[in-house]
Amino acid sequence: MSQSIPLLTLTRIAAGAILAERFVTHGSVQAGAAANTLGVARSIAATGEAFPVDVIGTTIVEAGAAFAAGVLLETNASGQAILRTAGPITGRSLQAASGAGSRVEILLIQN
Repeated sequence: MSQSIPLLTLTRIAAGAILAERFVTHGSVQAGAAANTLGVARSIAATGEAFPVDVIGTTIVEAGAAFAAGVLLETNASGQAILRTAGPITGRSLQAASGAGSRVEILLIQN
């Protein structure tokens, strides 16, 4: 069962199209591969629209590939969570992801 316990959620104005449950940058755009991130968008947003970003705590994120519970994560080119190889650490998985498109709870890690 996926849940989330956000301790800090900020409102941002989208500087580009934002998909829900994807990582976003400090510039309020969807994160690309190995990006430094602000947090995870809780809803979709078009350019110029306000949207909530979970910054501290746990959140639900969309996985870009399968990974185990307890591993460190980074972003792929679509802003999804993937197993960290070399990029900035964005979170730690609290649940295993069965594959791309899985929705899992993670602990956010600031970078």
